[in-house]
Amino acid sequence: MIAIIDYDAGNLKSVEKALISLGEETVITRDPAVILAADKAILPGVGAFGDAMQNLRNFGLVEVIKEFAASTKPFLGICLGLQLLFEHSEESPGAEGLGILKGDILRIPPCEGLKIPHMGWNSLDINPNARLFKGIPQGTYVYFVHSYYLKAEDEAIVAATTDYSTRIHASVESGNVFACQFHPEKSSTAGLRILKNFAAL
Repeated sequence: MIAIIDYDAGNLKSVEKALISLGEETVITRDPAVILAADKAILPGVGAFGDAMQNLRNFGLVEVIKEFAASTKPFLGICLGLQLLFEHSEESPGAEGLGILKGDILRIPPCEGLKIPHMGWNSLDINPNARLFKGIPQGTYVYFVHSYYLKAEDEAIVAATTDYSTRIHASVESGNVFACQFHPEKSSTAGLRILKNFAAL
């Protein structure tokens, strides 16, 4: 069972639909007992960092997520869900993130000819040892929608990067904690393969 954590941040149904298409049993929930009993958990999300953290606090999910991430069970953050795993974001000064991983969430710098938010398909430079990208060729295109990006403190956790105005840490892996800035559920066959790899962990 894969728990999709519901904290009113949107994008839950598309993640659920992708997992069901892979034959995975899923539940959308904010019940701490259900989340902690699941085999795996996913924190999706679109929206603002500060608002999302407030929702997680309001629903009593901050400690639940930290407890799950501290277990050996696979945990996946997607888009805003990746950013929330870190300590803070330029988007919401003063708002404290989950602090499970270390790094900075920074605004994508302006660049002539590039639109912000970054919306569209970009190719990945993949760490060959990344478990989430097993069987995914170098240069595979995935779908992004974001105005802020991750710069991880420890390069060793970076599973994939992309370039859009700057070098973006597009995916990270640290023990049982995985995260993608892009949307695997909207990234066609490659994205489904990434979700399948996660489900198989």
